[in-house]
Amino acid sequence: MTKIPDLGLGTWQNTNSEECTDAVKTALNMGYKHIDTAQAYDNEEHVGKGLEEADVDRDDYFLASKVWISNLSREDVVTTTEESLEKLGVDSVDLMYIHWPSGQYDPETTFEGFQQLVEEDKIKNIGISNFTPAQVDEAMEIAGEHIIANQVEMHPLLQQEELLEKCREHDITLVAYSPLARGKVFDIPELQEIAEKHDASEAQVSLAWLMQKDGVVAIPKATSEQHIRDNFEAQELELEEEDIEKIESIDREERLVDPGFAPW
Repeated sequence: MTKIPDLGLGTWQNTNSEECTDAVKTALNMGYKHIDTAQAYDNEEHVGKGLEEADVDRDDYFLASKVWISNLSREDVVTTTEESLEKLGVDSVDLMYIHWPSGQYDPETTFEGFQQLVEEDKIKNIGISNFTPAQVDEAMEIAGEHIIANQVEMHPLLQQEELLEKCREHDITLVAYSPLARGKVFDIPELQEIAEKHDASEAQVSLAWLMQKDGVVAIPKATSEQHIRDNFEAQELELEEEDIEKIESIDREERLVDPGFAPW
């Protein structure tokens, strides 16, 4: 089974050509092995330029994108993915997600398009994103042999216990987006205490908590070299059991991403 690197660079909202290109190039040259984008981010060309400018071979990083909800008919899945590959400047991506199970999504026909792309070696694996436990079950029945990830919002204020258990049941990785809760992690007392104890940042504590979980990887968004490096160094932070218990005792649940058509 394909192993997804524990830490990736998220590029959501990074639509400035120069900033996005520099962020991707900086991250790869620093040692990141995972870059995440999407058709809806309107930055695949900028990401592609960063990939081209980085001093890293294509085989040395994991690249993921997502098909938007208006492109989920069988034919559109194929044609828009081919457009994404052209923008990214690559022959294939390691993972292509269904961005949301909404819009033109139809489990049978949508996955037919994704299966065709796998057969043509244009995508190595299939991903699902923002799928509920029931939707994960349904997707796995149809295309389980190629589905390796479910990308969802996950952070100390939305710990996703039920969904994580479902992903583990199916041996698929949970890819955590918004792992810093859009900056709210800096205001959580429990994370502040742990950060002070380890001489780390609250962001690093949140990322370390996620990455120490079995079957979870994190893709924090960052543009500046300082933030990209701060997130990268979270891999060196080893939380103790009492730290993990403190985070998991946080009695708050705040979902920060809801486009209006979500099933919750």
